[in-house]
Amino acid sequence: MNPKRRRALVRAAVVTAIVVVAFGAAFGAARLARSNPKVHVDSGPTQPPLPSQLAAASAAPSPGRDVGPGTAPTPAGVHKALQQVLQNPGFGQRLLAHVIDAKSGKVLYDSFGHTPAAPASTGKLLTAAAILAVRVPSYRFVTKVVDAGHGTIVIVGGGDPTLSAVPAGKPTIYPGAARMTDLVSQVEQSGVTVRRIEVDGALFRGPSISPHWDPQDMGTSYGSPITAFMADGARPYPKAQARSGVQPDIDAADEFAKLLGKPDLSVDSGRAPKHAKVIARVESASLGQLITQMLQESDNTIADVLARQVAVAQHAPASFTGACAAIRSVLARFGVPVGAGMKDGSGLSSDDRVSPVALVGVLRLISGATGPPAAAQLHFVAGALPVGGWSGTLSTRYATGGLAKDAGRVRAKTGTLSTVASLAGFVRDKSGRLLIFSFDSDQTVNTFASDAAMDDVVGKLADCGCA
Repeated sequence: MNPKRRRALVRAAVVTAIVVVAFGAAFGAARLARSNPKVHVDSGPTQPPLPSQLAAASAAPSPGRDVGPGTAPTPAGVHKALQQVLQNPGFGQRLLAHVIDAKSGKVLYDSFGHTPAAPASTGKLLTAAAILAVRVPSYRFVTKVVDAGHGTIVIVGGGDPTLSAVPAGKPTIYPGAARMTDLVSQVEQSGVTVRRIEVDGALFRGPSISPHWDPQDMGTSYGSPITAFMADGARPYPKAQARSGVQPDIDAADEFAKLLGKPDLSVDSGRAPKHAKVIARVESASLGQLITQMLQESDNTIADVLARQVAVAQHAPASFTGACAAIRSVLARFGVPVGAGMKDGSGLSSDDRVSPVALVGVLRLISGATGPPAAAQLHFVAGALPVGGWSGTLSTRYATGGLAKDAGRVRAKTGTLSTVASLAGFVRDKSGRLLIFSFDSDQTVNTFASDAAMDDVVGKLADCGCA
């Protein structure tokens, strides 16, 4: 594991929290312990709010909360409220920031907002918005097995990152995942005597490991090569903590052979013959579930698989370069220019570059406050984001001390690299006004201190009502 990055054991305790809002909506979320921002245990899917309930998604977890239009804040009022907390040395050498009023789009605060910088995992917001611009939340990816003749079967990867090799009867690592055991059962029922297994990963192109990634990240709990066929988020076997470091597809095929009762079968890469008979198929969890798992857990592997799926939907090469170009093109059509600085779909690379202004633009599109009618389904992302003090990577933030009063009021995506801490999302101020923010401390020496400093800033926005 990269010694520059955080090292910590992951612990997770699941509880159910019901957030009751003025609209009468209830939101359940799992409370997770945040010990390493790159290693998170699945918290299950979060149900998105209705479009009229985006505000409620960031409202305090108490009945009767006023989520009306609120008072329009002013830049002067916001500056005054944030002046002291922005001086926190925990930010390191600089803080890039951009805050707007969701309803009007008015800029309330900006500092280096147009400067592209490493976004870390807040870059996953681009992937989430882009994939929902080209696929509906109910969409599912298909994994097939075909009979190539002479005892050879070919597993055709469909880009499902959570297909599970967990034995039948046991819970999958990712809830709702398709199972290899179902594929195996269908192969056995086909009557084909399997003597050899090949894996067709042609859906994805180019290198499986980005040249912009730190090689030491591969084979850790948060980094893996990206292939069209993999099992359990690219884990070499279901109980593994670390992910595959070289060939997730071959590792997955080995697990398939074990489930078939033939662990010594020859396994290799190959291509499915044209018109080969399909003898087994399974469908992934819904795209909505995958997006939720990606955002709640900050799962890099799911993110980069979904980024490639944007390219597939656009009939573009499904490589790192092609995926980023497709995301950029899709979001530009929705009126949000994000620039050409992203090198992957996860934010894992320290070479990624995106500005706070671009992230706020994507978030406003997600909020439904702007964009064409076709952008309506992007609103799903709002309900999939972690909630402060309640779920995912924000489960232990806004949960104690002076910020506990803001638990449930912040819905945002976190980001962490060795010298980067970022946070981008929504907060409802005390008057009921929805604000959109993006903060990026991209030259920090202590990401925990930067996280705490950002939480203080967002807490001030929540308490503001800065007319």
